[in-house]
Amino acid sequence: MIVKKIESNHHKPDDFTYYSKMVDATSVYKINRVNWTMYPYTPEVYFKIAYNDDFLFLKYWVKENYLMAKVTQDNGPVCTDSCVEFFISPDENGYYNFEFNAIGTCLSAYGKSRQEREKAGDHILRKIIRISSSGDQPFEERTGNMEWNLFIAIPAVGFFCHNIRKFKSMDMQGNFYKCGDNLSQPHYLTWSTINTVTPDFHCPAFFGNIRLR
Repeated sequence: MIVKKIESNHHKPDDFTYYSKMVDATSVYKINRVNWTMYPYTPEVYFKIAYNDDFLFLKYWVKENYLMAKVTQDNGPVCTDSCVEFFISPDENGYYNFEFNAIGTCLSAYGKSRQEREKAGDHILRKIIRISSSGDQPFEERTGNMEWNLFIAIPAVGFFCHNIRKFKSMDMQGNFYKCGDNLSQPHYLTWSTINTVTPDFHCPAFFGNIRLR
């Protein structure tokens, strides 16, 4: 995957509506791999990714039959809700997981494995921008033809165990996910294939290439 730099808004550098529209014009990718046949349900999920000098931008579009967002506290169990996730490794020492439910509640941590994780502090999480079409208020599971999107802007300080001064020319490894542990139809979809017996997103061995150019 080649990730393109987008033009900064020098007049309004904090205008994230502008950046969301700029991300809309970049390449689209699918999260549609069903690696675990015991969970066959497949929502329709797309994402786009871009960056500028200050932020790494993500935008997800989801169509699913079950939508839930009950977790409101950052670093809570957002994977139990309708959830999109982004795991990325800037180097071989470890990887970050950024997880968001449908109202933008975020969990973020860094480490070498599922067991070895250091969670981001509140002062870091507050700097991660999230704009959801579902709003920011919690709700119980809804059923039907549900659609939602989520725009995310992760600043360089979001990679709190690294000293990233600029994103340009970085070569990283990562994966993109959609899940919903406590939905009526649990599911575990990935962008890059994972070859394990049971669902496990903490698998850097199966990360794909992400090159910022």
